[in-house]
Amino acid sequence: MSSALNSSSTSNDQNNNSAFNSTESTTINVDPSEVEKFNNLASEWWSNTGAFATLHEINPLRLNWIEENVKRGYQHAANKTAEQGLAGKKVLDVGCGGGILSESMARRDADVTGIDLGTENLKAAALHAEQSQLENTLRYQHIPVEELAKTHAGQFDVVTCMEMLEHVPDPSSIVQACYELLAPGGVCVLSTINRNPKSYLFAIVGAEYVLRLLDRGTHDYAKFITPAELDKMALNTGFVRQDIIGLHYNPLTKRYWLAQNVDVNYMIAVQKPLV
Repeated sequence: MSSALNSSSTSNDQNNNSAFNSTESTTINVDPSEVEKFNNLASEWWSNTGAFATLHEINPLRLNWIEENVKRGYQHAANKTAEQGLAGKKVLDVGCGGGILSESMARRDADVTGIDLGTENLKAAALHAEQSQLENTLRYQHIPVEELAKTHAGQFDVVTCMEMLEHVPDPSSIVQACYELLAPGGVCVLSTINRNPKSYLFAIVGAEYVLRLLDRGTHDYAKFITPAELDKMALNTGFVRQDIIGLHYNPLTKRYWLAQNVDVNYMIAVQKPLV
Protein backbone atom coordinates (compact mmCIF):
# COMPACT_ATOMS: atom_id res chain seq x y z
CA MET A 1 0.00 0.00 0.00
CA SER A 2 0.92 3.65 -0.21
CA SER A 3 2.99 5.11 2.56
CA ALA A 4 -0.22 6.99 3.34
CA LEU A 5 -1.57 3.70 4.65
CA ASN A 6 -0.58 1.79 7.74
CA SER A 7 2.70 -0.09 7.97
CA SER A 8 1.14 -3.56 8.12
CA SER A 9 -0.71 -2.93 4.85
CA THR A 10 2.51 -1.65 3.31
CA SER A 11 4.34 -4.79 4.30
CA ASN A 12 1.64 -7.04 2.88
CA ASP A 13 1.64 -5.26 -0.47
CA GLN A 14 5.40 -5.20 -0.78
CA ASN A 15 5.37 -8.95 -0.39
CA ASN A 16 2.74 -9.32 -3.12
CA ASN A 17 3.74 -6.80 -5.78
CA SER A 18 2.34 -8.87 -8.63
CA ALA A 19 -1.09 -9.11 -7.00
CA PHE A 20 -3.36 -6.81 -5.04
CA ASN A 21 -4.77 -6.65 -1.54
CA SER A 22 -8.41 -7.69 -1.15
CA THR A 23 -10.65 -6.55 1.69
CA GLU A 24 -14.14 -7.92 2.27
CA SER A 25 -16.94 -5.51 3.00
CA THR A 26 -20.54 -5.82 4.14
CA THR A 27 -21.52 -2.39 2.77
CA ILE A 28 -20.77 -2.03 -0.90
CA ASN A 29 -21.97 0.85 -3.06
CA VAL A 30 -21.80 -1.08 -6.32
CA ASP A 31 -23.89 -2.37 -9.20
CA PRO A 32 -22.69 -5.97 -9.70
CA SER A 33 -23.61 -5.87 -13.39
CA GLU A 34 -21.30 -2.88 -13.87
CA VAL A 35 -18.40 -4.69 -12.20
CA GLU A 36 -19.01 -7.77 -14.32
CA LYS A 37 -19.15 -5.65 -17.48
CA PHE A 38 -15.67 -4.25 -16.93
CA ASN A 39 -14.23 -7.49 -15.54
CA ASN A 40 -15.20 -9.17 -18.81
CA LEU A 41 -13.10 -6.64 -20.69
CA ALA A 42 -10.07 -6.87 -18.38
CA SER A 43 -7.80 -8.35 -21.05
CA GLU A 44 -8.28 -5.23 -23.17
CA TRP A 45 -7.22 -2.58 -20.65
CA TRP A 46 -3.73 -2.15 -22.06
CA SER A 47 -4.58 -2.49 -25.74
CA ASN A 48 -4.44 0.82 -27.59
CA THR A 49 -7.01 -0.52 -30.05
CA GLY A 50 -9.26 -2.41 -27.62
CA ALA A 51 -12.36 -1.46 -25.64
CA PHE A 52 -10.45 1.18 -23.68
CA ALA A 53 -8.69 2.85 -26.61
CA THR A 54 -10.59 6.07 -25.86
CA LEU A 55 -9.20 6.17 -22.32
CA HIS A 56 -5.66 5.83 -23.65
CA GLU A 57 -6.28 8.70 -26.06
CA ILE A 58 -7.77 11.10 -23.50
CA ASN A 59 -5.41 10.17 -20.67
CA PRO A 60 -2.73 12.80 -21.43
CA LEU A 61 -5.41 15.51 -21.40
CA ARG A 62 -6.91 14.48 -18.10
CA LEU A 63 -3.51 13.79 -16.52
CA ASN A 64 -2.24 17.29 -17.34
CA TRP A 65 -5.48 18.88 -16.12
CA ILE A 66 -5.28 16.94 -12.87
CA GLU A 67 -1.69 18.07 -12.29
CA GLU A 68 -2.54 21.68 -13.11
CA ASN A 69 -5.26 21.64 -10.48
CA VAL A 70 -3.05 19.96 -7.92
CA LYS A 71 -0.54 22.79 -8.40
CA ARG A 72 -3.28 25.41 -8.20
CA GLY A 73 -4.81 23.88 -5.10
CA TYR A 74 -1.54 23.63 -3.24
CA GLN A 75 -0.57 27.16 -4.22
CA HIS A 76 -3.89 28.34 -2.79
CA ALA A 77 -3.06 26.44 0.40
CA ALA A 78 0.38 28.09 0.43
CA ASN A 79 2.02 24.68 0.42
CA LYS A 80 5.69 24.63 -0.54
CA THR A 81 5.16 21.47 -2.63
CA ALA A 82 2.75 23.22 -5.03
CA GLU A 83 5.17 23.51 -7.94
CA GLN A 84 6.00 19.82 -7.75
CA GLY A 85 2.50 18.96 -8.93
CA LEU A 86 1.88 15.24 -8.51
CA ALA A 87 5.50 14.48 -7.63
CA GLY A 88 5.83 13.37 -4.03
CA LYS A 89 2.07 13.43 -3.44
CA LYS A 90 0.18 10.50 -1.93
CA VAL A 91 -2.55 9.82 -4.50
CA LEU A 92 -5.63 7.61 -4.37
CA ASP A 93 -7.24 6.63 -7.68
CA VAL A 94 -10.81 5.49 -6.98
CA GLY A 95 -12.31 3.12 -9.54
CA CYS A 96 -8.89 2.69 -11.13
CA GLY A 97 -9.95 -0.10 -13.51
CA GLY A 98 -6.91 -1.49 -15.28
CA GLY A 99 -4.67 1.31 -14.03
CA ILE A 100 -4.31 3.59 -17.06
CA LEU A 101 -4.50 6.81 -15.03
CA SER A 102 -2.85 5.29 -11.94
CA GLU A 103 0.26 4.36 -13.90
CA SER A 104 0.52 7.74 -15.57
CA MET A 105 0.43 9.49 -12.19
CA ALA A 106 3.04 7.11 -10.78
CA ARG A 107 5.27 7.96 -13.76
CA ARG A 108 5.07 11.57 -12.62
CA ASP A 109 6.59 10.49 -9.31
CA ALA A 110 3.39 10.33 -7.29
CA ASP A 111 2.95 7.54 -4.73
CA VAL A 112 -0.26 5.96 -6.03
CA THR A 113 -2.79 3.54 -4.63
CA GLY A 114 -5.52 2.38 -7.00
CA ILE A 115 -8.73 0.80 -5.71
CA ASP A 116 -11.48 -0.97 -7.61
CA LEU A 117 -14.11 -3.67 -7.08
CA GLY A 118 -13.34 -5.55 -10.29
CA THR A 119 -10.89 -8.32 -9.41
CA GLU A 120 -9.97 -9.04 -13.03
CA ASN A 121 -9.35 -5.34 -13.65
CA LEU A 122 -6.99 -5.23 -10.69
CA LYS A 123 -5.11 -8.31 -11.83
CA ALA A 124 -4.53 -6.66 -15.20
CA ALA A 125 -3.46 -3.44 -13.48
CA ALA A 126 -1.07 -5.14 -11.06
CA LEU A 127 0.52 -7.25 -13.80
CA HIS A 128 1.13 -4.19 -15.97
CA ALA A 129 2.58 -2.25 -13.03
CA GLU A 130 4.98 -5.11 -12.36
CA GLN A 131 5.99 -5.27 -16.03
CA SER A 132 6.52 -1.51 -15.96
CA GLN A 133 8.69 -1.79 -12.83
CA LEU A 134 6.46 0.58 -10.88
CA GLU A 135 5.88 -1.69 -7.86
CA ASN A 136 7.60 0.73 -5.46
CA THR A 137 5.28 3.64 -6.19
CA LEU A 138 2.11 1.96 -7.40
CA ARG A 139 -0.10 -0.71 -5.83
CA TYR A 140 -3.73 -1.80 -5.97
CA GLN A 141 -6.37 -2.86 -3.48
CA HIS A 142 -9.78 -4.48 -3.83
CA ILE A 143 -11.86 -2.40 -1.42
CA PRO A 144 -14.86 -0.02 -1.55
CA VAL A 145 -13.78 3.58 -1.12
CA GLU A 146 -16.23 3.97 1.78
CA GLU A 147 -14.46 1.17 3.64
CA LEU A 148 -11.05 2.70 3.06
CA ALA A 149 -12.32 6.03 4.37
CA LYS A 150 -13.16 4.43 7.72
CA THR A 151 -9.55 3.50 8.40
CA HIS A 152 -7.47 5.98 6.39
CA ALA A 153 -9.25 9.31 6.69
CA GLY A 154 -7.11 12.34 5.92
CA GLN A 155 -4.16 10.33 4.59
CA PHE A 156 -4.04 11.34 0.91
CA ASP A 157 -2.92 14.55 -0.79
CA VAL A 158 -4.83 13.92 -4.01
CA VAL A 159 -7.88 11.76 -4.83
CA THR A 160 -9.08 11.06 -8.35
CA CYS A 161 -12.31 9.36 -9.39
CA MET A 162 -12.63 9.27 -13.16
CA GLU A 163 -15.39 7.79 -15.32
CA MET A 164 -16.87 5.95 -12.32
CA LEU A 165 -19.61 8.03 -10.70
CA GLU A 166 -22.07 7.23 -13.51
CA HIS A 167 -21.65 3.51 -12.82
CA VAL A 168 -22.58 3.34 -9.10
CA PRO A 169 -25.95 3.39 -7.28
CA ASP A 170 -25.00 6.25 -4.92
CA PRO A 171 -22.40 8.67 -6.35
CA SER A 172 -22.80 11.07 -3.41
CA SER A 173 -21.44 8.37 -1.10
CA ILE A 174 -18.31 8.15 -3.27
CA VAL A 175 -17.83 11.92 -3.16
CA GLN A 176 -18.22 11.90 0.63
CA ALA A 177 -15.60 9.17 1.00
CA CYS A 178 -13.18 11.06 -1.26
CA TYR A 179 -13.56 14.09 1.01
CA GLU A 180 -12.87 12.03 4.12
CA LEU A 181 -9.77 10.42 2.63
CA LEU A 182 -8.15 13.75 1.76
CA ALA A 183 -5.86 15.65 4.09
CA PRO A 184 -6.87 19.29 4.68
CA GLY A 185 -5.90 21.31 1.62
CA GLY A 186 -5.98 18.21 -0.57
CA VAL A 187 -7.34 18.20 -4.12
CA CYS A 188 -9.97 15.88 -5.58
CA VAL A 189 -10.67 15.53 -9.30
CA LEU A 190 -13.88 13.88 -10.49
CA SER A 191 -15.13 13.16 -13.99
CA THR A 192 -18.46 11.98 -15.32
CA ILE A 193 -21.05 12.65 -18.05
CA ASN A 194 -23.70 15.36 -18.12
CA ARG A 195 -27.36 14.35 -18.49
CA ASN A 196 -29.20 16.06 -21.34
CA PRO A 197 -30.32 15.24 -24.91
CA LYS A 198 -26.92 16.20 -26.33
CA SER A 199 -25.05 13.86 -23.98
CA TYR A 200 -27.42 11.03 -24.89
CA LEU A 201 -26.77 11.67 -28.57
CA PHE A 202 -22.99 11.93 -28.22
CA ALA A 203 -22.12 9.57 -25.33
CA ILE A 204 -24.52 6.75 -26.14
CA VAL A 205 -25.86 6.94 -29.70
CA GLY A 206 -22.66 8.38 -31.18
CA ALA A 207 -19.95 6.73 -29.08
CA GLU A 208 -21.57 3.29 -28.63
CA TYR A 209 -23.66 2.77 -31.77
CA VAL A 210 -22.36 4.99 -34.58
CA LEU A 211 -18.63 5.47 -33.99
CA ARG A 212 -18.29 2.35 -31.80
CA LEU A 213 -15.73 4.04 -29.59
CA LEU A 214 -17.25 2.12 -26.66
CA ASP A 215 -19.01 -1.20 -26.33
CA ARG A 216 -22.80 -1.01 -26.47
CA GLY A 217 -24.30 -0.83 -23.00
CA THR A 218 -21.25 0.84 -21.47
CA HIS A 219 -23.40 3.70 -20.18
CA ASP A 220 -26.87 4.10 -18.72
CA TYR A 221 -28.32 7.53 -19.50
CA ALA A 222 -30.35 7.56 -16.28
CA LYS A 223 -27.11 7.44 -14.26
CA PHE A 224 -25.55 10.49 -15.94
CA ILE A 225 -24.94 13.41 -13.56
CA THR A 226 -25.38 17.10 -14.31
CA PRO A 227 -22.65 19.52 -13.21
CA ALA A 228 -25.15 21.16 -10.86
CA GLU A 229 -25.87 17.82 -9.21
CA LEU A 230 -22.18 16.96 -8.83
CA ASP A 231 -21.43 20.45 -7.58
CA LYS A 232 -24.13 20.06 -4.93
CA MET A 233 -22.73 16.68 -3.85
CA ALA A 234 -19.28 18.20 -3.48
CA LEU A 235 -20.45 21.30 -1.63
CA ASN A 236 -22.59 19.24 0.74
CA THR A 237 -19.51 17.28 1.84
CA GLY A 238 -17.54 20.47 2.50
CA PHE A 239 -15.51 20.74 -0.70
CA VAL A 240 -14.76 24.08 -2.35
CA ARG A 241 -15.02 24.05 -6.14
CA GLN A 242 -11.78 24.91 -7.90
CA ASP A 243 -12.39 24.41 -11.63
CA ILE A 244 -14.55 22.63 -14.19
CA ILE A 245 -13.77 21.70 -17.79
CA GLY A 246 -15.38 19.81 -20.67
CA LEU A 247 -13.77 17.07 -22.75
CA HIS A 248 -14.54 17.15 -26.48
CA TYR A 249 -13.99 14.92 -29.52
CA ASN A 250 -14.13 15.53 -33.26
CA PRO A 251 -14.86 12.21 -35.04
CA LEU A 252 -13.64 13.59 -38.38
CA THR A 253 -10.21 14.68 -37.18
CA LYS A 254 -10.13 12.15 -34.31
CA ARG A 255 -8.89 14.93 -32.04
CA TYR A 256 -9.67 15.34 -28.34
CA TRP A 257 -9.43 18.66 -26.51
CA LEU A 258 -10.54 20.47 -23.36
CA ALA A 259 -12.91 23.46 -23.45
CA GLN A 260 -15.32 25.32 -21.19
CA ASN A 261 -18.44 23.67 -22.65
CA VAL A 262 -19.53 20.89 -20.25
CA ASP A 263 -22.56 19.58 -22.17
CA VAL A 264 -21.24 16.00 -22.39
CA ASN A 265 -18.05 14.73 -20.70
CA TYR A 266 -16.61 16.94 -17.99
CA MET A 267 -14.15 17.04 -15.09
CA ILE A 268 -14.41 19.00 -11.88
CA ALA A 269 -11.63 19.82 -9.43
CA VAL A 270 -12.52 20.53 -5.80
CA GLN A 271 -10.47 21.15 -2.69
CA LYS A 272 -10.83 20.22 0.97
CA PRO A 273 -10.43 23.38 3.07
CA LEU A 274 -7.47 23.70 5.39
CA VAL A 275 -9.80 24.27 8.34
